[in-house]
Amino acid sequence: MQELTLVMGQINPVVGDVAGNVMKIITAAHQARDQHDADLIIFPELTLTGYPPEDLLLRPGLLKRVNKALQTLKKHIEGVAIIVGHPDGEVRKELYNAASIIDGGQIKATYFKHKLPNYSVFDEKRYFVEGKEACVIDFRGVRLGLTLCEDIWFTEPACQAADSGAELLINLNASPFRIGKWQLREAEVRKRVVETGLPVIYVNQVGGQDELVFDGCSFALDADGNKVSRAPAFEAGLFPLTVTRLDNGKLQIHGQMADKEAELPMIYKALVTGLGDYIDKNRFPGVVIGLSGGIDSALTLALAVDAIGADKVHAVMMPSRYTAQISLDDAKSMADGLGVKYSLISIEPLFEQFLDSLSDQFAGLPVDTTEENIQARCRGIILMALSNKTGSMVLSTGNKSEMAVGYSTLYGDMAGGYAPLKDVYKTRVYQLSRYRNTLSEVIPERIITRPPSAELAADQLDQDSLPDYPLLDKILERYIADDSCFEDLVEEGYDAEVVARVIKMVDRNEYKRRQAPPGIRISSRAFGRDRRYPITSGYTVTSTIE
Repeated sequence: MQELTLVMGQINPVVGDVAGNVMKIITAAHQARDQHDADLIIFPELTLTGYPPEDLLLRPGLLKRVNKALQTLKKHIEGVAIIVGHPDGEVRKELYNAASIIDGGQIKATYFKHKLPNYSVFDEKRYFVEGKEACVIDFRGVRLGLTLCEDIWFTEPACQAADSGAELLINLNASPFRIGKWQLREAEVRKRVVETGLPVIYVNQVGGQDELVFDGCSFALDADGNKVSRAPAFEAGLFPLTVTRLDNGKLQIHGQMADKEAELPMIYKALVTGLGDYIDKNRFPGVVIGLSGGIDSALTLALAVDAIGADKVHAVMMPSRYTAQISLDDAKSMADGLGVKYSLISIEPLFEQFLDSLSDQFAGLPVDTTEENIQARCRGIILMALSNKTGSMVLSTGNKSEMAVGYSTLYGDMAGGYAPLKDVYKTRVYQLSRYRNTLSEVIPERIITRPPSAELAADQLDQDSLPDYPLLDKILERYIADDSCFEDLVEEGYDAEVVARVIKMVDRNEYKRRQAPPGIRISSRAFGRDRRYPITSGYTVTSTIE
């Protein structure tokens, strides 16, 4: 062995688009060969199907396409070897999450994933069976040990590869983003380096897939645990590594080092990437947003413009009798500043008509949230009508704090195809808005500083109905992410009455969240596949066993 060039193929596959993913692989492989003189390019986990393919894996037709794709790769990739992820086996019998090395028109070896994650957003045991054997192959004089994603979080697969003669561990990944995740990955992989004494190359995919978003951040650690290469976050590309053998026989790895991202920039990029891919991969021509003059819709508008461009975004201001002039002014100012299409459509005639039509039914009954919800639903009807007519998707603008306690209206402000802020607490919305303004000032300062209001009643403020957001979000984080109970929170010093009120709001609004649009997961516990609670439940904050 003289010197090897291995390339981390940090690509953005599309779930289910096997033919399209094959073309991405072939294109990337030949670019790696021609531009970097690559010997081998390493692609992410389940490259051919995209991740997670979910119940597509139960369709035998998908496996037929995968097998045909492998034949295509063997035939058309020349002058460079690849490691590619794919399902292998038979549906509902022995199906494996696999990785194969293809070199010179042949599959030289195939590895079956040992550790199948079955927690949080993962349910691989629904589809796959566990592999048992190590896979070590001599490639141009270097013995490569293959592993897949979750394997690297455990001692056994890496040590088994080392015991089988591996000199370099290759780990193919589809590891979704959440706050702080890339630091955890690097720390865990470093443990495997310490245990085995082997360098590790960790290749992760990028891009959005429904609720999940993948950040890339592929990296390599040398045999001493030093990080010698890191690919950028949320950026598809080819990132070469040079592998040489030292006089003492050990392998040395060199590569480029992307800058580390701070937390807020990482979150913002995650939201932009997840939103942009959801729109593009589902082939929507654009989006429609109800722009209220408030901070949630303002941040959503900024995200949409950054994700797909101002020419594909339509902002609609829909005032009622309760809409303040400041809201009208700020909404138009922001829309004009970003250069998006802007429409002003009053809901007052619709609202009046609904009240008139229901006057006999409402006779003698006090005004309450019913009238507030009618306004929200008038707006939902307008936005959905524009969506139906133009094909553009409606973006729901609600945040995680509101979704948690049900401070939202079914078929009103919850209407939409996607909710970019679904996993973003209100306090984080403020942080991200200020961060976005450091890039270019697009959100008027007054939107950020004025007290939040739904403007569905006279002189209404959010804090008339909810605890202050900093307090609310702390309680929600402990209850939702950590599963802390009422007693835990009270022991930590939170007011018992406030805690009980918040928990009851969260629990009784599960039915709303089940009907909410998907949104980008950025936390360790997002609503949806991450957190599955029954709608009908007798488990309440006050129930006790005598």
